[in-house]
Amino acid sequence: MAHSVDELKARACAAIDERRDTIVGLAREVLATPETGFREERTSQIVARVFGELGLATRAGLAITGVRADVRGGGGDGPTVAVMGELDALGVPDNPHADAQTGAAHACGHNAQIGSMVGAGLGLIASGVLQELAGSVVLFAVPAEEYVEIEYRMDLRRQGKIEFLGGKAELVKVGALDDVDLAMMVHATSRPEEGRVGLRSSNNGMVAKFVRFLGRAAHAGGAPDQGINALNAASLALTAIHHQRETFRDEDHIRVHPILTRGGETVNIVPREATMESFVRGATLDGILDANRKVDRALRGAALAIGAGLEITTLPGYLPLRQEPRLLDLDGHNAARLVAPADIVAVRGGRGGSTDVGDITQIMPALHPYAGGARGQGHGSDYEIIDYETASIVPAKSMAMTIVDLLADGASGARSILAEHRPALTRDAYLKLLRDLGTEQTFDQA
Repeated sequence: MAHSVDELKARACAAIDERRDTIVGLAREVLATPETGFREERTSQIVARVFGELGLATRAGLAITGVRADVRGGGGDGPTVAVMGELDALGVPDNPHADAQTGAAHACGHNAQIGSMVGAGLGLIASGVLQELAGSVVLFAVPAEEYVEIEYRMDLRRQGKIEFLGGKAELVKVGALDDVDLAMMVHATSRPEEGRVGLRSSNNGMVAKFVRFLGRAAHAGGAPDQGINALNAASLALTAIHHQRETFRDEDHIRVHPILTRGGETVNIVPREATMESFVRGATLDGILDANRKVDRALRGAALAIGAGLEITTLPGYLPLRQEPRLLDLDGHNAARLVAPADIVAVRGGRGGSTDVGDITQIMPALHPYAGGARGQGHGSDYEIIDYETASIVPAKSMAMTIVDLLADGASGARSILAEHRPALTRDAYLKLLRDLGTEQTFDQA
């Protein structure tokens, strides 16, 4: 006998409640094994073990460390919905949960995502609800959302291990998402103004830059006139970039935040090399490209002024996040059954940060709300999950309920969204865009 959508949702949520300790325990286990992107070997093994304990067919090693499990519904053929959780941590050595050797820490709450991803699957599988749904569900632990350690990832690219420096772009390239029709995940937030459930609509996209200024070494005290100070060129470039800021349009929400990663070898030698990394972020692709041109101009002008050589490597980063509004509405309605109305915050406009879920939203209908339960500054030394009920259990329930909305009744909900949705890019067009965004420019010493 077919059950109503409300009955199916109630059963899935009850199954999640019964397994609360398992879900939270998994999130805490991942917290204790933080690894940065494309290095998540132990974390991947944890997820693969859990999938195996559930008896799920599992594929590992996707985009180096991604782990995927597929579960078919019992209600016939239909679309495939992916529930994602991100594997990677950040380098925050003074975070109390940091790895003592590597300095990696889950200072963005990705460990809670792994819990909610597995929790949603548990709710659907253990309750038997999935047997009444059409289509399939993919549980996907995905690598390298944080765009960090650029030199390390560039080396992976030179070795032919990856092409793109972000995990989801690499998964698209290797075809690991070719059979996925819709996707969702929930990201933790420590911002009180976003409530326990934050339905913010967008995030900035970005390109990344790796820059080398090439000078000439000389004795810094005895013969500085014989050298070319690469650090001076880099310092001047930082100033030139700052002087571009008034030209950025407010509606593009541009953020440029370069760092110096190398500024010389020893204090008594004129620096022969200085290196920088930067993101150029924005709410629109046109805005990002305009700001990127201005940053390149600043870099070239600074190098020319000092007489230094210059290498600019621009790397495709992430596209702006554009969530499917009907998915966001479904999630909001389901969240309203789980938390008080005052705990749900719908915010128009976007975040200044970036996520590679933005890339997914450009090629398929996708959902990326926020869940509270954290405190401290995101990516900071004081960040931690303090309420796993909000950060893992509520998102597990809301995603399981949204999947019921999509795949019940012969997957009529998902089919309706897919019939009306117009992706901004096809998979091939997306990959071409990323490849076109990547450039390498070299300028000799003046």
